[in-house]
Amino acid sequence: MSRRTPWADAIDPERVLAEYPRPQLVRDSHLNLNGYWQYAISADARRPASWDGRILVPFSPEADLSGVGRQLQPGEHLWYRRDVRLPDGFLRERVLLHFGAVDQSCRVYVDDALVGSHSGGYLPFSIDVTEALADGDVHTLVVDVVDPSDTSFHSRGKQSLERGGIWYTAQSGIWQTVWLESVPELHVRALELRPVLADETIEVVVEASDGAGASGDARAAGPSERGDAPDATVVVSADGHEVARAVGPAGRTLVLPVPDPRLWSPDDPFLYDVEVHLGDDRVESYVGMRSVGIAPDADGRQRLMLNGEPVFHAAVLDQGYWPDGLYTPPSDEAMVHDIRTMKQLGFNALRKHIKIEPMRWYHHCDRLGMLVWQDMVNGGRRYHPAVITVPVKVPVRLDDRRHRLFGRHDREGREEFLTELDETVRLLKNSPCVAVWVPFNEGWGQFDALDAAERVRALDPDRVIDHASGWHDQGGGDLRSLHVYFRRLKVQRARQRERRAIVVSEYGGYSLRLPGHEFGPREFGYRRYRSIAELTEAFVRLHRDDVLPAIDDGLAGIVYTQLADVEDELNGLVTADRTVHKVDPDRVRDVNADLVARFAAATRPTHVGNRA
Repeated sequence: MSRRTPWADAIDPERVLAEYPRPQLVRDSHLNLNGYWQYAISADARRPASWDGRILVPFSPEADLSGVGRQLQPGEHLWYRRDVRLPDGFLRERVLLHFGAVDQSCRVYVDDALVGSHSGGYLPFSIDVTEALADGDVHTLVVDVVDPSDTSFHSRGKQSLERGGIWYTAQSGIWQTVWLESVPELHVRALELRPVLADETIEVVVEASDGAGASGDARAAGPSERGDAPDATVVVSADGHEVARAVGPAGRTLVLPVPDPRLWSPDDPFLYDVEVHLGDDRVESYVGMRSVGIAPDADGRQRLMLNGEPVFHAAVLDQGYWPDGLYTPPSDEAMVHDIRTMKQLGFNALRKHIKIEPMRWYHHCDRLGMLVWQDMVNGGRRYHPAVITVPVKVPVRLDDRRHRLFGRHDREGREEFLTELDETVRLLKNSPCVAVWVPFNEGWGQFDALDAAERVRALDPDRVIDHASGWHDQGGGDLRSLHVYFRRLKVQRARQRERRAIVVSEYGGYSLRLPGHEFGPREFGYRRYRSIAELTEAFVRLHRDDVLPAIDDGLAGIVYTQLADVEDELNGLVTADRTVHKVDPDRVRDVNADLVARFAAATRPTHVGNRA
């Protein structure tokens, strides 16, 4: 049974995921701290007197590639340790320690001093460690992690300590790149890049540090509170030629004209280069000129729009799990492989399911041309079985203000989810690939979805919102989002006055066990087949008999389950180790071409709506 991908044996422990981890805010200072660390697992918060061995960061101890193979239990502490010394010439004025993601909560020490902490297993964070490391000596970096997994209300995705079926092996600890960066005292903290196609402009906000080294938000204070904001210079270029330049105060919107812009799309994923200067700081970024939204076609049926034109989203559900790395891809090339493989099969979108990927994954979608539906990460207490299973076969719509019914009776948990929702939108909103936000899926930890949709809209008015994917639709957002398993895929013909576009955001899930590529003796899928030929015929029949006619009835997009097998779920288009296509690639390409052609015939150029 293959539990390793082709990239596993090529991993160099001295250069693990060594690529620059933050492609939309690039500096020339970067010290990667991936590689072997010491680790220990203890029963309490006392620092261990001895260490259990070494772990290959950033792979979780539960992942094969970590070299540990041990499940962290609730109440236990996972400790990491390694020595750090700043290279000669690395220090400018401040040193920031970055973690891509640590699951779930951690405290960070340099030597015996606590330098920072963080809670939330899916989002990046940074700690100023200047005073601790600036003397140039060797210092010991220690990270203490705890992870209650699915025994608490924290966001956990599809992790389960009792894995099986659609729930996967729980993982913990550091699972994205750890790195050091040296910056000037005054530096760019973040960028906001907003293309406005209607005006042929790019709106840019340069967020500055507070000038004292702690990465504060300059926009949070008014001019009288922070004094005169320093000027930033922003330059936009295309193919090495300057297109626009603007100079203005950090924290305020700068508008750069981009006449006759080259539009970003899956067929032409063109990216404009962006260069920003703030004091002695210089960063590089990029932006795609594109718009997304919904608008009616000539017959009044709401359609998904890209750059003012109807586009059919032919998407695949992408769990982002790897048999050898769990949440962590074995290499940069592995991430690219998944995206390119789906494009080669004729898909133009991926639904990133209940997970936030490393920033490089979104960068590859940006540059390769793949639309992304981004799920928020679910949390909450154990879900009532009827809430999440009955609607699979019997249409049920429950009021999600009944918090206890959805496992959301912890106020702290609800507030934590909303904070992470805000951070997720801010983290990813610069990526042109991200087209749809999905706050909730199938009632998992769902609550107040109408409020969540409006919260997302306030943060990002330029994208489509699928507020409750699957069931327990509260009538909000931009999409009427259906999950169709165990029954024929049909949609009720869209009414001319329908406000939302109709999508089938999960369907299919046909499974096939291939000897030597399965996880174990169990097989989960919504229909089982015995050969690649049988599965291929079933896939083709599903799309030609069910999906094609539904396009005429107003179907605007689909998300097939799923990209790759994951543990017991053997319903991928490719095996979990990414070595075998489980469907005939030529037949899948033909089907997707037929869908696009049918959609083109069913729609004609139309007026763009307010959010298109």
